[in-house]
Amino acid sequence: MDNLMLLKSTTRHIRIFAAEIDRDGELVPSNQVLTLDVDPDNEFNWNEDALQKIYRKFDELVESSSGGDLTDYNLRRIGSDLEHYLRSLLQKGEISYNLSARVANYSMGVPQVALDEK
Repeated sequence: MDNLMLLKSTTRHIRIFAAEIDRDGELVPSNQVLTLDVDPDNEFNWNEDALQKIYRKFDELVESSSGGDLTDYNLRRIGSDLEHYLRSLLQKGEISYNLSARVANYSMGVPQVALDEK
């Protein structure tokens, strides 16, 4: 097997690896498989619909760049586009900040809090 270098893109909430995960949970570099890790620090509250939107957007971005070289730049572009898409889901209220998260960073903007009218 070739000595492949692990290509990756890491943003605050999106990590993409040109790798497969083996039985031991280790990343094995690959030129054929991309592995997506969404919100690794659990900064947001997710529902299945919002998570599936991220996966579909990821598939769309990968498909649109198919035929091109697998490079750090291309992975970073996909990761950056996904990060912006995640922000749009937050702004639309489809996901929300996890106020019980280990770190309250609010990197996508200050959370909106509904006021009690009473």
